[in-house]
Amino acid sequence: MSNTKYGLTLSNRSVVLGMSTIDSMLKQAKEADKSSIWDSVWLGDSILAKPRLDAMVALGGIASITNRVKLGVGCMASTPLRDALLLAYQWSSLDYLSKGRTIFVACQGQKEVGGGLFEEEFNAFGIDPASKSRRMEEAIKIMRQISMEEHTSFHGEFHSFDNVTILPRPVQRPLPIWVTANPNDAFPKLKESALRRVAQLGDGWMTTANTVTSLENNLQDIYRYAEEENRNLPENFEICLYYNVHVNPDREKAIHSVKNYLESYYGVEYERDFLERWVAIGCPSRCVDEIQKFSSAGATTITLRLLGYDEQNQFERVTTEVLPELVK
Repeated sequence: MSNTKYGLTLSNRSVVLGMSTIDSMLKQAKEADKSSIWDSVWLGDSILAKPRLDAMVALGGIASITNRVKLGVGCMASTPLRDALLLAYQWSSLDYLSKGRTIFVACQGQKEVGGGLFEEEFNAFGIDPASKSRRMEEAIKIMRQISMEEHTSFHGEFHSFDNVTILPRPVQRPLPIWVTANPNDAFPKLKESALRRVAQLGDGWMTTANTVTSLENNLQDIYRYAEEENRNLPENFEICLYYNVHVNPDREKAIHSVKNYLESYYGVEYERDFLERWVAIGCPSRCVDEIQKFSSAGATTITLRLLGYDEQNQFERVTTEVLPELVK
Protein backbone atom coordinates (compact mmCIF):
# COMPACT_ATOMS: atom_id res chain seq x y z
CA MET A 1 0.00 0.00 0.00
CA SER A 2 1.31 3.46 -0.93
CA ASN A 3 1.95 5.95 1.89
CA THR A 4 1.46 8.91 -0.42
CA LYS A 5 -1.43 11.19 0.46
CA TYR A 6 -3.55 13.01 -2.11
CA GLY A 7 -4.90 16.54 -2.02
CA LEU A 8 -7.62 18.16 -4.08
CA THR A 9 -6.68 21.55 -5.52
CA LEU A 10 -9.73 23.73 -6.10
CA SER A 11 -9.56 26.85 -8.25
CA ASN A 12 -10.49 30.05 -6.45
CA ARG A 13 -9.29 31.86 -9.59
CA SER A 14 -11.71 30.08 -11.91
CA VAL A 15 -14.66 31.56 -10.03
CA VAL A 16 -13.36 35.04 -10.91
CA LEU A 17 -12.74 34.09 -14.55
CA GLY A 18 -16.21 32.59 -14.92
CA MET A 19 -14.75 29.14 -15.57
CA SER A 20 -16.34 27.69 -12.42
CA THR A 21 -18.62 28.68 -9.56
CA ILE A 22 -18.37 29.05 -5.81
CA ASP A 23 -21.13 26.47 -5.42
CA SER A 24 -19.09 23.96 -7.41
CA MET A 25 -15.95 24.69 -5.38
CA LEU A 26 -17.74 24.23 -2.06
CA LYS A 27 -19.56 21.11 -3.25
CA GLN A 28 -16.31 19.40 -4.18
CA ALA A 29 -14.70 20.41 -0.89
CA LYS A 30 -17.58 18.80 1.03
CA GLU A 31 -17.48 15.66 -1.11
CA ALA A 32 -13.72 15.35 -0.66
CA ASP A 33 -14.18 15.69 3.10
CA LYS A 34 -16.63 12.78 3.08
CA SER A 35 -14.28 10.54 1.09
CA SER A 36 -11.29 9.26 3.05
CA ILE A 37 -9.39 8.89 -0.21
CA TRP A 38 -8.70 12.64 -0.17
CA ASP A 39 -6.35 13.82 2.58
CA SER A 40 -6.45 17.57 1.96
CA VAL A 41 -8.05 20.46 0.07
CA TRP A 42 -6.01 23.29 -1.45
CA LEU A 43 -6.54 26.72 -2.98
CA GLY A 44 -4.19 28.98 -4.93
CA ASP A 45 -3.14 32.48 -3.91
CA SER A 46 -2.34 35.83 -5.46
CA ILE A 47 -3.81 39.28 -5.03
CA LEU A 48 -3.46 41.42 -8.15
CA ALA A 49 -1.12 39.37 -10.33
CA LYS A 50 -3.74 36.68 -10.95
CA PRO A 51 -6.93 37.92 -9.25
CA ARG A 52 -8.96 35.37 -7.31
CA LEU A 53 -11.13 34.90 -4.27
CA ASP A 54 -8.83 35.54 -1.32
CA ALA A 55 -7.34 32.24 -0.19
CA MET A 56 -7.75 32.76 3.55
CA VAL A 57 -11.32 33.97 3.22
CA ALA A 58 -12.19 30.99 1.03
CA LEU A 59 -10.40 28.52 3.30
CA GLY A 60 -12.33 29.92 6.25
CA GLY A 61 -15.54 29.14 4.39
CA ILE A 62 -14.32 25.64 3.52
CA ALA A 63 -13.23 25.06 7.12
CA SER A 64 -16.79 25.73 8.25
CA ILE A 65 -18.29 23.03 6.00
CA THR A 66 -15.63 20.33 6.45
CA ASN A 67 -14.42 18.33 9.42
CA ARG A 68 -11.57 16.07 8.37
CA VAL A 69 -9.46 17.23 5.42
CA LYS A 70 -6.37 19.35 5.94
CA LEU A 71 -6.55 22.82 4.42
CA GLY A 72 -3.68 24.43 2.55
CA VAL A 73 -2.62 27.11 0.07
CA GLY A 74 -0.60 25.87 -2.86
CA CYS A 75 1.18 28.16 -2.65
CA MET A 76 0.93 31.47 -0.76
CA ALA A 77 2.47 33.56 -3.56
CA SER A 78 1.59 36.79 -1.76
CA THR A 79 3.72 35.97 1.29
CA PRO A 80 6.24 38.80 0.61
CA LEU A 81 3.41 41.30 0.02
CA ARG A 82 1.53 40.72 3.26
CA ASP A 83 2.51 42.18 6.60
CA ALA A 84 4.05 39.18 8.34
CA LEU A 85 2.61 39.90 11.80
CA LEU A 86 -0.89 40.36 10.39
CA LEU A 87 -0.43 37.20 8.33
CA ALA A 88 0.59 35.28 11.45
CA TYR A 89 -2.56 36.50 13.21
CA GLN A 90 -4.84 35.60 10.29
CA TRP A 91 -3.33 32.15 9.77
CA SER A 92 -3.40 31.41 13.50
CA SER A 93 -7.10 32.28 13.49
CA LEU A 94 -7.67 29.96 10.53
CA ASP A 95 -5.85 27.16 12.32
CA TYR A 96 -7.99 27.75 15.41
CA LEU A 97 -11.19 27.88 13.32
CA SER A 98 -10.33 24.64 11.50
CA LYS A 99 -9.27 22.88 14.71
CA GLY A 100 -5.68 22.49 13.62
CA ARG A 101 -6.07 21.44 9.99
CA THR A 102 -3.97 24.08 8.20
CA ILE A 103 -0.81 23.78 6.11
CA PHE A 104 0.92 27.04 5.21
CA VAL A 105 3.10 26.93 2.09
CA ALA A 106 5.38 29.95 1.81
CA CYS A 107 6.01 31.26 -1.68
CA GLN A 108 7.37 34.44 -3.25
CA GLY A 109 5.43 34.67 -6.50
CA GLN A 110 6.55 34.00 -10.04
CA LYS A 111 8.10 36.60 -12.29
CA GLU A 112 8.32 34.19 -15.21
CA VAL A 113 5.67 33.21 -17.76
CA GLY A 114 2.48 32.19 -15.99
CA GLY A 115 3.04 34.51 -13.05
CA GLY A 116 0.52 37.07 -14.25
CA LEU A 117 0.99 40.77 -13.50
CA PHE A 118 3.90 40.16 -11.16
CA GLU A 119 5.69 43.51 -11.51
CA GLU A 120 2.45 45.47 -11.37
CA GLU A 121 1.42 43.69 -8.18
CA PHE A 122 4.66 44.48 -6.36
CA ASN A 123 4.56 48.07 -7.59
CA ALA A 124 1.01 48.50 -6.28
CA PHE A 125 2.13 47.41 -2.82
CA GLY A 126 5.25 49.57 -2.98
CA ILE A 127 7.55 46.60 -2.49
CA ASP A 128 10.81 46.01 -4.35
CA PRO A 129 10.64 42.55 -6.01
CA ALA A 130 14.34 42.14 -5.24
CA SER A 131 13.40 41.85 -1.55
CA LYS A 132 10.82 39.08 -2.01
CA SER A 133 13.01 36.18 -0.87
CA ARG A 134 14.17 37.96 2.28
CA ARG A 135 10.63 39.08 3.08
CA MET A 136 9.33 35.54 2.68
CA GLU A 137 12.05 34.15 4.93
CA GLU A 138 11.25 36.73 7.60
CA ALA A 139 7.54 35.91 7.39
CA ILE A 140 8.27 32.21 7.90
CA LYS A 141 10.30 32.95 11.02
CA ILE A 142 7.65 35.30 12.43
CA MET A 143 4.76 32.90 11.80
CA ARG A 144 6.60 30.03 13.41
CA GLN A 145 7.79 32.07 16.39
CA ILE A 146 4.38 33.67 16.98
CA SER A 147 2.69 30.27 16.95
CA MET A 148 5.11 28.82 19.49
CA GLU A 149 5.57 31.69 21.92
CA GLU A 150 3.51 34.22 23.82
CA HIS A 151 4.92 37.66 24.67
CA THR A 152 7.39 37.29 21.85
CA SER A 153 9.65 39.84 20.19
CA PHE A 154 11.19 40.00 16.75
CA HIS A 155 13.60 42.43 15.12
CA GLY A 156 14.41 41.88 11.47
CA GLU A 157 15.04 43.77 8.27
CA PHE A 158 11.37 44.43 7.49
CA HIS A 159 9.49 43.79 10.74
CA SER A 160 10.14 44.75 14.34
CA PHE A 161 7.92 44.27 17.39
CA ASP A 162 8.11 43.53 21.11
CA ASN A 163 6.03 41.57 23.60
CA VAL A 164 3.36 40.38 21.16
CA THR A 165 0.87 37.59 21.85
CA ILE A 166 -1.47 36.39 19.14
CA LEU A 167 -4.95 35.34 20.22
CA PRO A 168 -6.60 33.00 19.63
CA ARG A 169 -3.65 30.66 19.85
CA PRO A 170 -3.35 28.24 16.91
CA VAL A 171 -4.07 24.60 17.64
CA GLN A 172 -0.84 23.54 15.94
CA ARG A 173 2.25 24.79 17.74
CA PRO A 174 4.35 25.34 15.78
CA LEU A 175 2.27 25.91 12.67
CA PRO A 176 3.40 23.57 9.87
CA ILE A 177 5.13 25.65 7.19
CA TRP A 178 6.26 24.19 3.89
CA VAL A 179 8.47 26.11 1.49
CA THR A 180 8.06 26.27 -2.27
CA ALA A 181 10.98 25.79 -4.65
CA ASN A 182 10.80 25.14 -8.38
CA PRO A 183 14.47 25.43 -9.33
CA ASN A 184 15.73 25.69 -12.88
CA ASP A 185 18.95 23.86 -13.77
CA ALA A 186 19.83 26.73 -16.12
CA PHE A 187 20.39 28.97 -13.06
CA PRO A 188 22.53 26.94 -10.64
CA LYS A 189 23.05 29.70 -8.04
CA LEU A 190 19.32 30.43 -7.80
CA LYS A 191 18.62 26.70 -7.72
CA GLU A 192 20.95 26.19 -4.78
CA SER A 193 19.57 29.15 -2.82
CA ALA A 194 15.97 27.97 -3.34
CA LEU A 195 16.65 24.41 -2.23
CA ARG A 196 18.89 25.52 0.62
CA ARG A 197 16.04 27.72 1.85
CA VAL A 198 13.79 24.66 1.96
CA ALA A 199 16.45 22.77 3.89
CA GLN A 200 16.88 25.61 6.39
CA LEU A 201 13.29 26.70 6.97
CA GLY A 202 10.80 24.13 5.74
CA ASP A 203 8.73 21.53 7.50
CA GLY A 204 8.11 20.36 3.95
CA TRP A 205 8.81 21.18 0.32
CA MET A 206 6.22 21.98 -2.35
CA THR A 207 7.22 21.89 -5.99
CA THR A 208 5.68 21.68 -9.45
CA ALA A 209 6.50 21.09 -13.14
CA ASN A 210 9.02 18.37 -12.28
CA THR A 211 10.18 15.28 -14.05
CA VAL A 212 10.67 12.19 -11.92
CA THR A 213 14.43 12.67 -12.22
CA SER A 214 14.37 16.35 -11.22
CA LEU A 215 12.19 15.55 -8.20
CA GLU A 216 14.63 12.87 -7.04
CA ASN A 217 17.73 15.01 -7.65
CA ASN A 218 16.31 18.11 -5.97
CA LEU A 219 15.23 16.06 -2.97
CA GLN A 220 18.75 14.67 -2.62
CA ASP A 221 20.10 18.22 -2.69
CA ILE A 222 17.67 19.35 0.02
CA TYR A 223 18.85 16.60 2.36
CA ARG A 224 22.48 17.38 1.55
CA TYR A 225 21.99 21.09 2.26
CA ALA A 226 20.20 20.28 5.51
CA GLU A 227 23.20 18.23 6.59
CA GLU A 228 25.53 21.10 5.69
CA GLU A 229 23.34 23.44 7.78
CA ASN A 230 23.45 20.99 10.71
CA ARG A 231 19.71 20.54 10.56
CA ASN A 232 18.05 17.18 10.93
CA LEU A 233 14.93 17.27 8.80
CA PRO A 234 11.96 15.85 10.72
CA GLU A 235 10.87 12.30 9.99
CA ASN A 236 7.55 13.66 8.78
CA PHE A 237 9.20 16.14 6.39
CA GLU A 238 6.76 16.47 3.49
CA ILE A 239 7.64 16.27 -0.19
CA CYS A 240 4.64 17.72 -1.97
CA LEU A 241 4.16 17.74 -5.73
CA TYR A 242 1.62 20.19 -7.13
CA TYR A 243 0.28 18.25 -10.10
CA ASN A 244 -2.64 18.33 -12.52
CA VAL A 245 -4.95 15.68 -13.96
CA HIS A 246 -7.48 15.28 -16.75
CA VAL A 247 -9.18 11.91 -17.31
CA ASN A 248 -10.35 11.08 -20.84
CA PRO A 249 -9.75 7.85 -22.79
CA ASP A 250 -9.29 9.94 -25.94
CA ARG A 251 -5.80 11.24 -25.17
CA GLU A 252 -5.54 13.65 -28.09
CA LYS A 253 -8.90 15.16 -27.26
CA ALA A 254 -7.81 15.38 -23.63
CA ILE A 255 -4.57 17.21 -24.49
CA HIS A 256 -6.50 19.66 -26.65
CA SER A 257 -8.99 20.28 -23.83
CA VAL A 258 -6.23 20.81 -21.25
CA LYS A 259 -4.32 23.15 -23.56
CA ASN A 260 -7.37 25.31 -24.17
CA TYR A 261 -8.27 25.41 -20.50
CA LEU A 262 -4.79 26.46 -19.35
CA GLU A 263 -4.47 29.08 -22.08
CA SER A 264 -7.71 30.65 -20.86
CA TYR A 265 -6.58 30.39 -17.24
CA TYR A 266 -3.03 31.76 -17.59
CA GLY A 267 -3.09 33.55 -20.94
CA VAL A 268 -0.08 31.42 -21.93
CA GLU A 269 0.25 29.00 -24.83
CA TYR A 270 2.01 25.97 -23.36
CA GLU A 271 3.97 23.49 -25.47
CA ARG A 272 2.85 19.89 -25.54
CA ASP A 273 6.00 18.54 -23.87
CA PHE A 274 5.41 20.85 -20.88
CA LEU A 275 1.77 19.79 -20.60
CA GLU A 276 2.77 16.13 -20.60
CA ARG A 277 5.20 16.83 -17.75
CA TRP A 278 2.75 18.93 -15.73
CA VAL A 279 -0.48 17.01 -16.25
CA ALA A 280 -1.50 13.36 -15.98
CA ILE A 281 -3.60 13.10 -19.14
CA GLY A 282 -5.52 10.19 -20.63
CA CYS A 283 -7.43 7.12 -19.56
CA PRO A 284 -7.61 6.27 -15.84
CA SER A 285 -4.84 3.65 -16.01
CA ARG A 286 -2.47 6.06 -17.74
CA CYS A 287 -3.20 8.75 -15.15
CA VAL A 288 -2.54 6.21 -12.40
CA ASP A 289 0.81 5.29 -13.96
CA GLU A 290 1.90 8.92 -14.33
CA ILE A 291 0.98 9.81 -10.76
CA GLN A 292 2.51 6.62 -9.37
CA LYS A 293 5.91 7.51 -10.85
CA PHE A 294 6.12 10.57 -8.61
CA SER A 295 4.90 8.63 -5.60
CA SER A 296 7.67 6.11 -6.16
CA ALA A 297 10.17 8.96 -6.56
CA GLY A 298 9.48 10.15 -3.02
CA ALA A 299 6.45 12.45 -3.09
CA THR A 300 4.63 12.07 0.24
CA THR A 301 1.75 14.32 -0.83
CA ILE A 302 0.52 14.87 -4.38
CA THR A 303 -2.04 17.59 -4.91
CA LEU A 304 -4.25 17.22 -7.96
CA ARG A 305 -5.89 20.10 -9.76
CA LEU A 306 -8.75 18.99 -11.97
CA LEU A 307 -8.25 20.61 -15.38
CA GLY A 308 -11.16 21.19 -17.72
CA TYR A 309 -14.58 22.75 -17.78
CA ASP A 310 -16.20 19.46 -16.68
CA GLU A 311 -15.02 19.81 -13.08
CA GLN A 312 -17.62 17.60 -11.43
CA ASN A 313 -17.09 14.82 -13.96
CA GLN A 314 -13.33 15.04 -13.43
CA PHE A 315 -13.78 14.97 -9.67
CA GLU A 316 -15.93 11.85 -9.83
CA ARG A 317 -13.60 10.04 -12.22
CA VAL A 318 -10.46 10.84 -10.23
CA THR A 319 -12.19 9.90 -6.96
CA THR A 320 -13.61 6.60 -8.20
CA GLU A 321 -11.28 5.47 -11.01
CA VAL A 322 -7.82 6.92 -10.32
CA LEU A 323 -7.17 7.35 -6.60
CA PRO A 324 -8.47 3.90 -5.53
CA GLU A 325 -5.75 2.35 -7.71
CA LEU A 326 -3.10 4.49 -6.08
CA VAL A 327 -3.95 3.89 -2.43
CA LYS A 328 -4.87 0.21 -2.48
